[in-house]
Amino acid sequence: MKEHLSHTPGPIGVFDSGYGGLTILNKIREVLPEYDYIYLGDNARAPYGSRSFEIVYEFTLQAVNKLFEMGCHLVILACNTASAKALRSIQINDLPNIDTERRVLGVIRPTAECIGNITQSRHIGILATAGTIKSESYPLEIHKLFPDIHVNGLACPMWVPLVENNEAQDVGADYFIQKYIDQLLQKDSQIDTIILGCTHYPILFPKIRKYVPEQIHIIPQGEYVARSLKDYLKRHPEMDAKCTQNGNCQFYTTEAEEKFIESATTFLNCPIEVQRISLE
Repeated sequence: MKEHLSHTPGPIGVFDSGYGGLTILNKIREVLPEYDYIYLGDNARAPYGSRSFEIVYEFTLQAVNKLFEMGCHLVILACNTASAKALRSIQINDLPNIDTERRVLGVIRPTAECIGNITQSRHIGILATAGTIKSESYPLEIHKLFPDIHVNGLACPMWVPLVENNEAQDVGADYFIQKYIDQLLQKDSQIDTIILGCTHYPILFPKIRKYVPEQIHIIPQGEYVARSLKDYLKRHPEMDAKCTQNGNCQFYTTEAEEKFIESATTFLNCPIEVQRISLE
């Protein structure tokens, strides 16, 4: 693989199984507007949340390789399921064979790092997809950093479909939003901080805030991932030098272009152009 990859500087790659990663990309571009980005959504095979570890790993590796071929030296997995199920394997097993100079980063660790300064009760909740909850990636990362924090997670299988079907603002969404929040808080009444462990969930933020008691902090990931990336590039000037800075952003999807553009308007407040590509 390595001999086919360009060594010239290129954009930062941002990958997600669907549209949710656009919430991460938005925040990254707010914090680091000068860099170039390629966003790749595997919309044709989304959602990843209920898929097996093996399939998520296989699909994520295909996407990472595609972004490397497109000139990216640094790829952000802006997808909690991919970060939970594929990141470690790609970092440990695949990158040494692909190119030791390239990097793949996820969204779970930057989110976990911020928690220690936010929770007072040391009891936190995670709302995420079934795949992310089942992986236990959040409790593992949080306990590495803060062994004293109690973590309770709950899968919210209806939330991604609500967003993907543009029903996030509908009255019918309230039932499922309140249901999962109530279930989480019943598990642990001392929770004072809730992580939204799926990149789609910020689209539901106004309704989530409505049903979460006001004294409880809600953590969408975008700003923490963006801050972490800025810090990473500062600490790794050799990688920073490989990331081009023309303020451009390109969008690619494995789904039909019209469908992507239509749904992307839910996540982005500007018109975009997108190209369709295949990962298989």
